[in-house]
Amino acid sequence: MAKGQLIVAFDFANAPADEFHDWYDLEHIPEREAVPGFGVCERWIGDTDPTFAVATYDLDTIDVLQSDAYKAIAYDNLSVWSKRVTSMCTRLLRFDGTQINPGDESVPAGAGGLLVNAMNVTPEAEDDFNAWYDEEHLPALLAVPGTLTAMRYRSAVEGEGVRRYVAIYFLESPDVARSDAWKAAVDTPWSARVRPHFRDHLRILTRRYVRES
Repeated sequence: MAKGQLIVAFDFANAPADEFHDWYDLEHIPEREAVPGFGVCERWIGDTDPTFAVATYDLDTIDVLQSDAYKAIAYDNLSVWSKRVTSMCTRLLRFDGTQINPGDESVPAGAGGLLVNAMNVTPEAEDDFNAWYDEEHLPALLAVPGTLTAMRYRSAVEGEGVRRYVAIYFLESPDVARSDAWKAAVDTPWSARVRPHFRDHLRILTRRYVRES
């Protein structure tokens, strides 16, 4: 069965940084790690803007988010601490979806960087968009030195404020996404044809979060 992914991104510039990190490290991540069906849970910090924070949660399947164990700590059952901290932050992205390419890839160990690309696409270009991603774009970026793995996800939810497609790239470091090889891989005629059809595009380049001692 295809794996799932939950991705949440915040701008926490208006929250006390020490409390934000304590909440994530001491309560929020441990709660989710204890839910059956959650795999690797990791945190990332914006590479150029350290007030951007991303959390990625590898899921056995997307159905984990409908389990009783997850519902007990999420949605209407968020803790008081969660409600207080998130009320001070701007949520940039909340995405949950099923892995559509390659389908059952696991998160690699030891990535130093993560690139998140989230977007919608115009309906008339959707078939071309998916073919481009699967046949050219993902393979080309996987071949860039320093790319550890790349995965695409699609949300089953559609509507205002929802980005239906997300691609995530696990990198040796954020510098991989600035390399000449990366730039060459994304600069193609097919890419130029597809890009005008992107909507609600969000790109966040991050480095691995390391808790200060």
